Amino acid sequence: MSKFAPLWEYVAGQQGSELLLSFGQVEEICGLPIDHAFLNFKKELLAYGWQVKKISLKQQNDAFEKIEA
Repeated sequence: MSKFAPLWEYVAGQQGSELLLSFGQVEEICGLPIDHAFLNFKKELLAYGWQVKKISLKQQNDAFEKIEA
């Protein structure tokens, strides 16, 4: 089980087609600090029907979008 599984499950449970979370929110949901490993694990989100659209270091947030079937 991935250390980011709680985040992927949270994102998959959201309504709408887009979601924006701050790095702080991501850390709170995961229960661990966000680090460079996030870049390696983000492809796991595809199995939940979502993808990471953009990671903004300047704005300190992650944008997610639902994958169209």
